[in-house]
Formats: sequence, C-alpha cells, structure tokens
Amino acid sequence: MRTNLRAGLAAALLTVAGAAAVQLSSAAPASALDNGLAKTPPMGWNDWNAFGCNVSAALVEQTAQAIVTSGLRDAGYSYVNIDDCWALPDRDANGNLVPNPTKFPDGIKAVADFVHGLGLKLGIYEDSGTKTCSSSGGFSGSLGHEYDDALQFAQWDVDYLKYDDCNQPADQQNIPATIARYTAMRDALAAATAQTGQPIVFSICEKTDFGVPNSAWPTIGNLWRTTGDIHDQYSRVVSLFHTNVQLASLAGPGAWNDPDMLEIGNGGQTDAEYRTEFSLWSEMAAPLIAGTDLRSASSATLAIYSNADVIAVDQDSLGKQGTIVSSSNGHWVLTKPLANGDVAVTLFNETDTPATIATTASAAGLGHSPAYAVRDLWQHATTETAGNITAVVAPHATEMYRISLGADPDTVPPHTAFSLTGLDSAQPGQPTTVTETFTDDGRIPAENVRLTLDAPSDWTVRATSRSTFASVLTGQTVTATWQVTEPEPDQPFPSWTLSAKASYVWGPSSTPAGVSTAQTITRPSPVRAPYRTFASTTAQFGQGGDTLGIRAAGSDVFGATNQYGSIYLRNAEQDGTTETVELTAQASTSDWAKSGIMVRNDIGLSGSSPGFVILAASPGHGYVLQWDSNGDGQLDSNSAPTGEGTGTTVYPSWLRLTRAGTTFTGSYSTDGSTWMQIGSADVASAATNQDAGVFTTAHSTGVGEADFANFAVGPPSGSVDAPRSVVTLPGQAGPVTATLYDHGAGGITAASATLSAPAGWTVTPATPIDLGDVAAGDGVPASWQVTAPADAPAGPVPLTITATYQDAGHPATSTATVTAVVPSADLSSAYNNIGITDDTNTSVGNIDGAGSSLSAQALAAVGVSPGAPVSHGGMQFAWPNVPAGQQDNVVASGQSFKLSGTGTSVGFLATATYGPASGTGTVTYTDGTTQQFTLSVPDWFANPPSGSDPAITMTYRNRSGNTQQVHAINVFLVKVTLQPGKTPSGLTLPNVSGPPVSGVPSMHIFGIALG
Repeated sequence: MRTNLRAGLAAALLTVAGAAAVQLSSAAPASALDNGLAKTPPMGWNDWNAFGCNVSAALVEQTAQAIVTSGLRDAGYSYVNIDDCWALPDRDANGNLVPNPTKFPDGIKAVADFVHGLGLKLGIYEDSGTKTCSSSGGFSGSLGHEYDDALQFAQWDVDYLKYDDCNQPADQQNIPATIARYTAMRDALAAATAQTGQPIVFSICEKTDFGVPNSAWPTIGNLWRTTGDIHDQYSRVVSLFHTNVQLASLAGPGAWNDPDMLEIGNGGQTDAEYRTEFSLWSEMAAPLIAGTDLRSASSATLAIYSNADVIAVDQDSLGKQGTIVSSSNGHWVLTKPLANGDVAVTLFNETDTPATIATTASAAGLGHSPAYAVRDLWQHATTETAGNITAVVAPHATEMYRISLGADPDTVPPHTAFSLTGLDSAQPGQPTTVTETFTDDGRIPAENVRLTLDAPSDWTVRATSRSTFASVLTGQTVTATWQVTEPEPDQPFPSWTLSAKASYVWGPSSTPAGVSTAQTITRPSPVRAPYRTFASTTAQFGQGGDTLGIRAAGSDVFGATNQYGSIYLRNAEQDGTTETVELTAQASTSDWAKSGIMVRNDIGLSGSSPGFVILAASPGHGYVLQWDSNGDGQLDSNSAPTGEGTGTTVYPSWLRLTRAGTTFTGSYSTDGSTWMQIGSADVASAATNQDAGVFTTAHSTGVGEADFANFAVGPPSGSVDAPRSVVTLPGQAGPVTATLYDHGAGGITAASATLSAPAGWTVTPATPIDLGDVAAGDGVPASWQVTAPADAPAGPVPLTITATYQDAGHPATSTATVTAVVPSADLSSAYNNIGITDDTNTSVGNIDGAGSSLSAQALAAVGVSPGAPVSHGGMQFAWPNVPAGQQDNVVASGQSFKLSGTGTSVGFLATATYGPASGTGTVTYTDGTTQQFTLSVPDWFANPPSGSDPAITMTYRNRSGNTQQVHAINVFLVKVTLQPGKTPSGLTLPNVSGPPVSGVPSMHIFGIALG
C-alpha cells in the first residue's frame, strides 16, 4: 500500500513546479513559496501554550465553537491548530500515522469536518525528525515518511501543517540536511495538493537549531520560526521581538517571519504587556496564533485578540513587515507601510520607567502634508498633528497609531502628550516634587490650558508653579510642578492612585477637550529587622505593623521544585519552639497554591537545605503538613494521601507548628481558638537551630499574594542572626559579627554572647560579651576578631555563637553556626565540572545536566585554547589550562578564593545553562570589610540579552554521542564594581546550584580577574 501511495504522489509531483534554489544570503528572496497560500499572516489558535500534551477532539471542537461565538472568526481567526501528542507513539502496520483513539475517537477527518462546518480551518503538527518534540518521549516523526504523511494530512482535509525539528540523527544535524528535510516536506505537500486538491499552509518550526539562516526559508515555507520558544514572560517576549524585528526584508505575501505563538491570556503578564505583544506582532506582520484557553478567556483578553484596528495592520495586503525608525535605551519607534498609503507607527517602551517617545510623520515614511491624521489603534480615537508624533508610554507598554496624509484642524482635535513624573522617587513622610508636562503636536494651539493634580486624602499636595496657560502653540511644551508628601504605610502593600489632568479648548468653536493620566503607587513597605526575606522565584515583600505580606510566583514547593518567597527569622527554631500565624488572605492562583509556616535549616538555600518542613493552606485542598524525610532538601512526604489535604481552607485561618526534638506537629484553626491536628513528622535532618518564617508559592506562572498577621515564634524569644559564612585568611584576623534579637513581646534580660572556634584558632574577646537587656523587637550586636592558623588548609570550619539570657524570668539559650571558609588559592584548585570536550569524545562532558558541553575545536576556531590569554573589556584572563575532557570550570555553589592585586572591578568569565543564573556573592577586603554583590550570568544558548557582554562566541556546541549542534554559544564577561580605595583579599561565589541538572539554572565560572 505504501508503494502505491508513493507512486500516486510521484505522478502528482510531475504537475508541480520545480523547487526554487535556496537563498542563503541575507538579502530578500526573489519570491515567496508559490503555493498561493498565506497571502496575509495566518490567524488562528494552537493548543500547546495553554494545554501542552493535553489535546483532544473535544478541546479542539469546543475551541472552534468559542472562536465563532466570541466573534474571533469574524475578526479574522481561521485556523484551529492541533499541536504535538495527537497520535499514537507508533505507526500502524502500513506505516501510517494513527490518531490516539482516546483523544480523537473519530479520527482527525471528523474533527476537520466539524471545524470546516463552522467556517474555520484545521491545522496539525508533525516533526522532521524520527520523533516529535514531546517530553514524554515523542511520537513518530516524518523523516523518511514525508510523502505518505503529506497525503494522509490532505486526505484528512487538513489545512495547515506545523513542522518541528526535534530528534534528528547525527547526519541530519547540519545546514544542508536541515534544508533538505524541509524541502522534502514542501514538495510532498505540493504533490498531495496536486493529487487531492487540498491546499496546506506550510509552517516551518526549525528555530535555527542547526544554524540555517532565516533567508533560506521563504521559498520553502509560508512561515518560519525565527526564534526559540515563547514563554508567558515579558522578558521572553521582548527577547523574541529583538530577534524578529531585524528580519523585515524576508517577509512578504505568502512568506512570514514567525516569532512564535501568542501568550495573551495565560496570566503571566499584565494587560499592558499583552497589548504590547499583540501590537509588536502585528507591526511585524507576524502570524497571530492565539495560545490561550479561548473557551474561558476574559473580556480583557478577548478585547486584545479582537482589536480590529490592530489586526488590520497585521493583515494589510501590502504585506510589509514594520521596520525600525529608531531604537535607543529601550525606546523603540517602528513604522509599517500600508496598502492605502498610510503608515502604522508603533512606539514601544521596553524599560521599567515611563518614557516620552517621539518621531515624525516624515521619519515614518509619509510625504509632506499641512496636517496628518493620527488614529490611536487602542483608544480608537483620531487627532491631528503638524508632523510630530509624541506619546508618553508607560513601562512595558506600546502606543500604536495609523498615520494618514491630511486632516482638518478645525474638526479634529490636536494630538497632545501629557505626563506625570517624579512619583517614583516618593518616600513616606518626605516631600517630593512631581511634574506635569503637556505638549501640543497639533497645527492649532490648545487654549485655556489648565493642569491639575488629585491625590488621596491622606496625601498632602501643594502647587509650586503656575498651572494655567492662555495658549500652548504648535510644538510647544509647558510644565507645572507640585510638592506631594506620601503618608506612612500601615499595610504591607499600600496602594495609592494620583490623577493628573490637562483641560483645554481648541478650534474655532472653542471645543472643550482634555487629556489625563494616572499613576498608581504600590510600593512594598520595608520589612524590618529581625525579619529577613528570601525568594527563589519572582517575589515582593512588605510589612505593615504586625502584618507581613508576600507576593510571589513559583511552580511549587515539593519534590525537586523549591520556588517560594519567605519572610523569616534566622536561627529562631529549636527544640520546644512553636510558631503560630494568622493567614488572613491567599490568592487563588491554583488549587495547590501554598501559604503558611516554613522551617528549614537555611531558608535561603532553597535547592538543598535539609531539615525542611512546611505547614500550609491551599485554596483547593485544605491544610497540609509536608516534610523532607531523608535529608536531601526536598519535600517528599505529606500528612494526607498524595494529592490531598485536610479540611477546607477558610480565610482567615490560623496555623501552628510545634517542634519537640526533631518531631514537628502541625495544626490548624478556623477561629483562632479550636485547633485540629493535621499530623506529625520526624525530620532527623533538623539542625539544633533552624530558620522559621512564613512563605507562599503560587503553583503558577502568575504571582499571588498571601498576607499574614501576628506571626509568633517561641520559646525562646531570642535568636542569633549571624552570617552563614565568612572568608578567613590564614594568619590574618577577620571580623565575625552577630546580633541577638528579641522577636517576642516582652524583652529579654541579662544577655551575653560567646564565640567558640576549633583548637588552634584565636578568638578575641575570648570571654563572653555582655549584651545587657534587649527590648522587644530590638537587637544588640556583638563582634569578634577571629584568626585562622597560618597553616590552615582550604575549606570550611564551623564557628559557634552562643547567646544566653533570661526570657520571661527563665534561662534561655540561642545559637548560630557561622562557617569560616579558608579560601582556595585560585579558581583551578576548585574545578568541579567538565564543560569542554573534544568533538570525538563528547560523552565525558556535562555542563548542563543533559550531556552538552563546549567544543574544544569550536573554541580553538576563535583563538581560545588551553591556557590561552583571553582579553576582553579591559580584563585579562587565562583560559583553563587543562585538556578537553577534564574538569575545567567551577559550578558556583558558594566556593571562596583568594584575590590578589588591585582594580576597580572584579570580572568573571562565565556562562549559565538553563539561565540566566544569578545569586549573591561576597568580596572581602584587606581591612576586614565585606561587599555583597549580585552576579547574573546570561544563558549560553539563548540570544545574548540587551546589555550583556559576550567575550567568546562559538558556532556550535557538543552533544552526547559525538554530535554537534550548530548554534551561537556564548561565554560572557560579567563585571562587579569594587568599593573605591579598597584592596580585595577574597571572594565568595554565589551559591546557585549543586552539580548541573537538566532544566535547572547553573552558573559556570571559567575565569576570575581584577581590572
């Protein structure tokens, strides 16, 4: 049967035109793929972003109905696309793909018929390799089956094929073979169309994995992925935009640059960021493929997807991609010519602060006119301008206009820009000057201009300049200033909105008009000592009186996943201690979001610290006690059966966790007085003193808030807050400091503190330090000078701080352990990872936990060999002087090293896998002082982010099995500015991770230098 299929297709292929030569230059291709399809960028929906492998006929058909009933079909969305995981893992006896009968009981043809009956089209997914990309192991790919699969799709009446590029044999991982694979499917689709009459749009999903330039694709596919996968993160959207916006010359009718599907509606970004995504994709004439659950999409999400004015820009028949007019410091101006002579102008503020962005009609590509009409595509209002186009653009936001020649200033109001600045620097109780700025871009003046500012009643506002103006002429700007004072906060995340307005009249009839802006200040109130904060995910923290608030994302806290935000007390937990807290509110970001009490040996070591216990409430599963039963730093045990909790969560709820020895008992209350025990757990890895605090994780890509009141820990009421580690040079005295805090309500008395060290070490003073009394909520510091023996070997040495005191008339003791680290002589003595391999022996390398490595040959091709000098950015490094296949870099996990020399900066020759990777390190100076710094290293495989500094760029990397993957691979220079006038003596790396694990960020250091 397969022979007959091939014969029929081969005959049909005689009727299609010969394949055009592949264009490999950066110039525009002579023509696009000549199949008559996708003359405007495809619009539709794909299941992957929102559902992953959980696709089914029911989902596809329900979504198709939602596209119709929501009005999206009429807005232009026509393709309903099935992504990966629709088939059985293996082909049938005849070599045909088989739809999974559980997911698609009536097959794909039945779904196509249903979708077509609604006036829509059906898309499907396959892969050019041996298997598809699914992490579950993949389903049968089309390599060697192109003609059979193309005919099968055509016979199913499929209208669109997304064709991925995973699981390639070694001989396919190169540019010529990759082009040949996609050319084969192009030709197979053409033959299938010739035989069946069913046209199929060809969507190439190669993503430059094997180095094929995007200029190769216009004659092969109707659209082609120009970037890696999108994620529902603003930073990722911006990264994809940076790549795709450079490729405008390749796009045109039937051939489109594709920066991936849309994330709008999935919850990881703000509405303003989603509007930016939609605007940028439309300005770039990109496919508009929705990636959310349209069956339950909010009205705000549907309003973005259905914006007819913006869609018209994307679907304009001229088929031009927008180009860059200007780009500076994250402020972008793009212009896109339209078929009727108009231009679409997009002003994008990539940055975190408001910005005034301006261009002109001339710069946007329009000829001279006395006036121009400015159509705001999001506000759906029209103004006129004499030529300037100015807008105040909010952070991460976009303003989008359609500019036309000719406008009547007597009937159309002038285009104006209005801003309110200065509020970002406001501090509670401190007067701050804010400025309103009004600009008239129109041909006629704005008259009787009045600027006003309204603030909440607990703010004070006083004008400090004139705020009325008889006339503001064309191109003129006026300002007014105000002095405002923000009140002292009484909650963790106070929120205030200040509104500014400019009112004026215009035109021969003195038509009244106005423009306004508002700024909402939601600034976390500072968390005060003795509390500390830690986040292993996106998080904010606030404290208002006895209320603590955490806003955090986080996938979960269980198993290998430890993503949370925490406010905690260091070393406050010990045998006999009880924590209680009132959980007043919790965002329902997921049924399994968790908020409650956390106890851990070190809350700041999210990936590894043992002694781990949580007592938490979840919106959909009640209350849980979860713990680490084997000391590996991962929660693995639950007080209820797997996937379940106890009771039904209400708000407020009260939580109580008690420690007796190493046994922890958790209880909850719904009224603050009647307690119900959840369970007990023995946690043998619990240290003598542990951190105790409150935490939250969203169990989602979004951010959720949890609020806590009256967090209490004790007895005892004291805790010793000390650094986890200090760098100690042999024979040199260095300081160790600690603070005894009273986190209780009554104060502690007669306090003293001692520091003990191993034999041979010197501690001054050796006798107890008298700390006196410590008031409730206060702390008293203590300091010692510690000297390691001159012959002390490199490595960690524990020091113990013991505080004794009277707590409510009872003797009490609190302790803390400080690790004194005697630093290694240099980086090479601490190498712990093989990051570089020979192309013929790649199996020994594992820089990313997935068997990948840098190529020694690729490094040599750019002049980097073992021991070679690397000069970059004013820094001089020596590349690791070891043969390929031996340990050659340090995976940053808190190691310490001696530093010698002087400089204004310390530089790191580093890269990250599954990055970016970031963490906090410490520089120690010869005078005993320290400086903490944040080291953030970009990903080796991703496009270098704006502001990064690649020091070494290779053309491929090594994979397991002695294979190579063509792609730009980067090692970066990252600098940390040192304190002026000081000489560094030691450095401690951030504690980012242990040995590399696939999917987990790790930071790799190849060199450290002063310069």
